Amino acid sequence: MPASHGTHPLKIAAVLFDMDGTLVDSDAAVDRAWITWSEQYGVDPAVPLAIAPGHPADATIAKILTDADPAAITEAAARQLALQYDDLADVVAIDGAHELIAFLDERALPWAVVTSADQRLAKLRLAAAGISPGILITTDDIEAGKPDPAGYLRAAELLGVAPEHCLVVEDAEPGVAAGRAAGATVAALKGVPGDIQIDGLRRVIELIAELIGESVTESVTEPQA
Repeated sequence: MPASHGTHPLKIAAVLFDMDGTLVDSDAAVDRAWITWSEQYGVDPAVPLAIAPGHPADATIAKILTDADPAAITEAAARQLALQYDDLADVVAIDGAHELIAFLDERALPWAVVTSADQRLAKLRLAAAGISPGILITTDDIEAGKPDPAGYLRAAELLGVAPEHCLVVEDAEPGVAAGRAAGATVAALKGVPGDIQIDGLRRVIELIAELIGESVTESVTEPQA
């Protein structure tokens, strides 16, 4: 039976990925940066660790430093990002990421990365994970970050695919909200509510294989070294 979204069969012509926690395992580095930042700004680190996932740094900080003016928020966000730029020691690809990307490339299915990181951080982390997207949308490319749909809409536009024919893969509620607001179908990891619940990236291979009529054993191949 073909996969469906609600009562309508899915037609997936492109895949749009979140980066951190979805394609790239950077959780430890992100946590370390927020803990250090919190110490420097006199903030309980539990607060940003609870609300930061999926949001741009400045949006998170604005919720914490509620009395700070815009210039101070910008400065604090720059400091938080600076803590992450040089912390790449344990940043790696999520299990199944390279297999999924190889699967998409072999079938000429376009894909892009849409992240709440800035351009510098995104490129550093993707390079550390060995992932090279043709299209990368960061907070430097749009006026509003997740949960605003701007990033996913821009990625779909650049790929030349209607948003409703895109599959968004996310691991955080702001990203799921952004994907849905863009009109895409959202596959959600880590138990986050989405249109489709998945337990890993290899499940995306299975979903797309089902849609295009391939058997799973035919579809899952190891990436080239």
